[in-house]
Amino acid sequence: MNEIFNDELKKLRGRFMEMGINTSEQIYKATKAFIDRDVALAKEVGENDRLINDGETYLEKHAFKLMNIQKPKENEFRSIMSILKASSDLERMADHASHIARDAIRIKDMDQHWPDIENNIAEMAETVRHMLEKALDAYVYTDEQTAYSVANMDLEVDKQYVQVHEKIINQMHNRPELIKDGSHYITVIHLLERIGDHIVNLVEWVIYAATGKITELNPGKADPELVNRELQKQAEEQEKKQPQN
Repeated sequence: MNEIFNDELKKLRGRFMEMGINTSEQIYKATKAFIDRDVALAKEVGENDRLINDGETYLEKHAFKLMNIQKPKENEFRSIMSILKASSDLERMADHASHIARDAIRIKDMDQHWPDIENNIAEMAETVRHMLEKALDAYVYTDEQTAYSVANMDLEVDKQYVQVHEKIINQMHNRPELIKDGSHYITVIHLLERIGDHIVNLVEWVIYAATGKITELNPGKADPELVNRELQKQAEEQEKKQPQN
């Protein structure tokens, strides 16, 4: 019985990792579809969203099935519960990616490209995918230190969001005819910022699996003014680097 339990738990962990990798791929394809106005790729993201949903359903069913095989030890119980909770966050990330893909379809006939903003969106997507990759590493090795470092990376995503949002608003202010177009870009960066928040949730469950403690790791929630202070400090440092006349 114990051997069956261990084999099933190993399978459960493997399917969770597979779901995480697929979610990262969805984020990449969705943002690429938006930037490139690639309708075919956007539709592929929408179709694949069902696979992510199916993955979450599988994990839920098999997690409860696993606990019926035998009573798990404390650390095993935490591992199973962390998979249940974190898979919900992966599903929400994939939903956000699917929404980005829908916006890609909505703007397919839009003449105006915003290259600078699109580069920023690509950078944000790369940051959140790197966060997710590190979060999955933290999960595999039950690595608290990596989990904390991932949570700190979310501050960079928040900073990117504030900076890009300001750029978009300025463009819309200077050219009111672009307001409708700009709203799509705002939607995308907001969804990427939310993906970053869900990744922080995921590593909170890594900490729970490792220690049994439920910890709030989102730096922006603990200190709402942190992002603005960091951006101000960054601006001051850049100003100091400017050559003096």
